[in-house]
Amino acid sequence: MTDAIRFEGVSLKFGSETIYDRLDFHVGQGEFVCLLGPSGCGKSTALRIIGDLLPADGGTALVNGRPPGECWSDIAFVFQSPRLAPWRTAIDNVLLGAELRFGAREAEARRPKAEALLALVGLADSGSKYPPMLSGGERQRVAIARALCVDPSIILMDEPFSALDPNSRRRLRAEIVSIWQETRRTVLFVTHDIEEALTLADRIVLLSNKPTRVLETVVITAPRPRDVARDPDIARLRDTLSALFRTLEPNSETEEEIA
Repeated sequence: MTDAIRFEGVSLKFGSETIYDRLDFHVGQGEFVCLLGPSGCGKSTALRIIGDLLPADGGTALVNGRPPGECWSDIAFVFQSPRLAPWRTAIDNVLLGAELRFGAREAEARRPKAEALLALVGLADSGSKYPPMLSGGERQRVAIARALCVDPSIILMDEPFSALDPNSRRRLRAEIVSIWQETRRTVLFVTHDIEEALTLADRIVLLSNKPTRVLETVVITAPRPRDVARDPDIARLRDTLSALFRTLEPNSETEEEIA
């Protein structure tokens, strides 16, 4: 499998604090990989390096075999907050990324595609609604459609469901798996939620506390959809990851997730 993303010996400091000291991991083309780790370990920072928003101090970061600065058009982000423009309808928010990236004329040419993407995320009848008329989960679906509308080969997702209620999180996890299976984009998904990672990923890359390194890489071959509570193999993986988490510094957020 060809790598879509590769970190080789990546190092990074913020002032006197070492964030990464020779961090290594990779994501294959079309793969769904979760970066799992405690809060503050540098998971979101990795996305910033991949998206050319932050330069590494050393080592090599490659996107589709090239430096991140040459690959911005290959990438789209989905953030914790949907970041929708409240004065634009859902369909026009889907087109916003294309408008900013390609210009208004090209964005308008993509309107049929945007309508199809809204249908893909279950919002076919909501294109004329404004963000305040949508639920939190619906707004995040619009953000996912917006990311897909620019035809990225790689989607970087930074804890996109963390602000939602548990039922909405479960529904959107199932939907993002369905969308990924249909589009086969490469997805790198940041989370500190073990169950979320087990539900979504082909592989889980477990990161340590700073200075961050890879503690473990876990391959998940169980078919989707997955039931973490009832599948004994998945349950064993959960126990393994929970035990590894407990080797990290005490963290209330971490303990809440593995309780």
